[in-house]
Amino acid sequence: MRYQSHTHSGPHCRRRPAMKLLNALSFLIDLRMAITVAVWPTFKAVFARPILLLKPQEVSRIFMSHVWTSFADGVDEGGSAVKKNLITPNAYGVVLDVGAGKNHLICSEWLGHTVPYLNRARITKYVALEPNVLMHSALRVQANKAGYHESDGTLTILASGVEDVQSILSTLSSFQPVDTIITILTLCSIPEPEKNITRMVHDVLKPEGQLLMYEHVLSKREDVAWWQRLWAPIWACAFDGCRMDRASDDIVARIREPGGKESIWQTAETWGKEGEDQENLFWHAAGRFVKK
Repeated sequence: MRYQSHTHSGPHCRRRPAMKLLNALSFLIDLRMAITVAVWPTFKAVFARPILLLKPQEVSRIFMSHVWTSFADGVDEGGSAVKKNLITPNAYGVVLDVGAGKNHLICSEWLGHTVPYLNRARITKYVALEPNVLMHSALRVQANKAGYHESDGTLTILASGVEDVQSILSTLSSFQPVDTIITILTLCSIPEPEKNITRMVHDVLKPEGQLLMYEHVLSKREDVAWWQRLWAPIWACAFDGCRMDRASDDIVARIREPGGKESIWQTAETWGKEGEDQENLFWHAAGRFVKK
């Protein structure tokens, strides 16, 4: 099995951080930009529905919906080269796109931006997993433009989260298991990631099927990881649960066969985003994992 292993020294990287202070505080620039574009429309939404004051998570989601209205295309463009190399030549068969619509509305995708990277000739069915039904209409438009339609069975949109494995299996029973699972900037926010992504791989992905991921992850540099862990609670509170300190690449790589004895992967490769500053608090990793 080919796997580029990454390790961290020390229990929580407690050494004094050495990265440049400007880079360590860079998340404040992102926060300021988000507040500039989203705070006023969010305030108007709360003013119109005061009950939202009792629902902070919903307020956070409203806030982020306005953030991505302004910044989603730029984020997509920034990762387009990675996704072209990862998704276009590799995705095939029945494709399950986890978090296809909002890919969590925070540090992720938006309204079907995975679809354009799929090679239509290699895809038999596109399954968009998106629990927020308000996203489904926009998802459907994007999928239809790319040649996927519910009328001919090449498109299915599921109102489920990654944790709803039984619901997913029930819906997919006519054509499961899945050939390709895609996660794009989604694992940073899903609940209980080790448990839920493991169940997805065990129960939904077919033998010799593949998982393709592109996520922002915990840095392999101790000094950068120290700052990520410091800011993570603040970022998660402001941005609907997004964890900048989640080692999603390691979580996926560590998945074992049922019983926990051996790795479930026959091939497991991860790599960084070319040209990315090593002191980036939102360090990215891409990976292709092929199930035994």
